[in-house]
Amino acid sequence: MERKLASIQEIRDIVPIKGADNIELATINNWKVVVAKDVGHSVGDMVVYCEIDSFLPVRDEFEFLRKTSHRKMAGVEGFRLKTLKLRGAISQGLILPISIFGDFGWTAYVGLDVTHRLGIVKYDPPIPAELAGIAKGNFPSFIPKTDENRIQNLTDEFVQWKADPTLQWYETEKLDGSSVTYFYNQGQFGVCSRNLELERNPDNTLWRVAAELKIEETLIDMGINLAIQGEMIGEGIQGNPYKLSGQHFFAFNMFDIDTQSYYGLPMFMATAEHTLDIKTVPIINMDYKLPDTIDEILEHVNGQSVLNSQARREGSVIRSLDRTKSFKGISNKFLLKHGS
Repeated sequence: MERKLASIQEIRDIVPIKGADNIELATINNWKVVVAKDVGHSVGDMVVYCEIDSFLPVRDEFEFLRKTSHRKMAGVEGFRLKTLKLRGAISQGLILPISIFGDFGWTAYVGLDVTHRLGIVKYDPPIPAELAGIAKGNFPSFIPKTDENRIQNLTDEFVQWKADPTLQWYETEKLDGSSVTYFYNQGQFGVCSRNLELERNPDNTLWRVAAELKIEETLIDMGINLAIQGEMIGEGIQGNPYKLSGQHFFAFNMFDIDTQSYYGLPMFMATAEHTLDIKTVPIINMDYKLPDTIDEILEHVNGQSVLNSQARREGSVIRSLDRTKSFKGISNKFLLKHGS
């Protein structure tokens, strides 16, 4: 599912910020956002909420962001939203009155996706040439992309999951790297970055690592239509926070293309270890228990990486054992340090 970067939401709470006269802290789902008092937001207001990682177009309604958020992405100007700390309060995203955009013909309701209507896209930092490769085409439509939903957007689902005693969960470390998908489908092997399928090129890091791990040969031998998704980390990727030599692939998903379903944890682990002989992302907890609140999850995911205790963990991805449900929690300490 494509990420909903901008949507109509309801302000659930507003609280003062200690020592701040002109700003206060509003809650959207489980996101906390600093807002100006003079705007006059109230609990229950329907507003436009833009998430962090949003790249807003240059237009009059967003010009007030120019001093702090102006960026270029692929040569295009815009405004990037990232995690900030203001007067000691963490602020994530942007809240705007619906009226600021005039009459768009909206029938406003909570959850309405207005990302495309406002010309907003996800901010993606530049990809090194050795990772980017040459595009063969768009990301295949028969494989889901790898962007897990953040727990702050799953307030109602979290309540349902807590009430279901049959759900069992496990926790993995979310690695700070570059997303890659390897697949075999209808006799064809393919390599994809986050958004594109790439032309075969032995100089491209994603293709080179696939060759080193013999992923193509193994998938052909298996004879099933399967996608393997994971993270590429190491030298030249996101500053290599784990201080690794070379580049390394860590799998986190296997997707059966024919049945359009993910492998559950036991089958995923067995296939990775015994058939493909590839590494999986570090498993932190095989029996993760959902806490009472989402805030507890966000506190829990702060910590150091399993791969290098000197590196801060980006966060955790938590999935049900049958792989029908999942979410990610990103460390706010990581976001403040790395500007996301």
